[in-house]
Amino acid sequence: MATTIGVIGGSGLYELEGLANVREVQLSTPFGHPSDSYICGELQGVPMVFLPRHGRGHRIPPNELNFRANIWGLKKLGVERILSVSAVGSMREDIAPGDFVAIDQFFDRTRHRVDTFFGDGVVAHVMFADPVCEDLRREVVATGRALGQVVHDRGVYVNMEGPQFSTRAESRIYRSWGVDVIGMTNLQEAQLAREAELCDTTSARATDYDCWHEAHDAVTVEQVVAVMTKNVGNAKRLVAALAPKVAAMPRSCGCGSALKHAIMTAKDKIGPQARLRLDLLVGKYL
Repeated sequence: MATTIGVIGGSGLYELEGLANVREVQLSTPFGHPSDSYICGELQGVPMVFLPRHGRGHRIPPNELNFRANIWGLKKLGVERILSVSAVGSMREDIAPGDFVAIDQFFDRTRHRVDTFFGDGVVAHVMFADPVCEDLRREVVATGRALGQVVHDRGVYVNMEGPQFSTRAESRIYRSWGVDVIGMTNLQEAQLAREAELCDTTSARATDYDCWHEAHDAVTVEQVVAVMTKNVGNAKRLVAALAPKVAAMPRSCGCGSALKHAIMTAKDKIGPQARLRLDLLVGKYL
């Protein structure tokens, strides 16, 4: 059976062209409602599930996203690998607007978000030292470069709370820490994908330099929108090129067994409600 690929679209990426046998699936999850209906279909014969992160029409701000419901729904629909597309600000001079970074690390600056499926009587600690699927990330880099896209291999994504952008002081401090890009969404997706035993990788696409750049004030909204439009086109081309390659990849990473030794709570102490809520994730271990 072919691998089902999940695509989470960021700012500007609200649909995928080329999907065949399209159907919309609305899901109710134990964690509430996802951002939108899931768009299911096939891309070049590869089963694919697409979710616009902020909902069609960009209705949901980063601090209100129901990350748990979004990832749970992808898992429920049979997704094994997630390609996550995100608009970010560049924190380095050499990461120019229009470039993309294949993220390999995150730094958390959020304060108010639920970022785990566990709690309420069940404790689990997944390994997260390497927060993305390296096999999938390497394929993204190779495919992006083969398409002629400017790809930075590896980078640190600092995840801020939002919805406001950084102050200049914050931006300068983040740069001093050695981060590469700044965004508002992808860390929680990576954390929850790991708990759901899904492979996940982030294609972070720079739209501008954050407010640290001395020429930042000269950048117009029209210029940012033009870069975002270019980024969305490149992201769609990348997804289309990746689909058959990712579907053919053997799953030799450890993502699919991330919970094997992570559940700390004794089985006989996990109540029926918790078992029902988490069955999709941990049922095979209980």
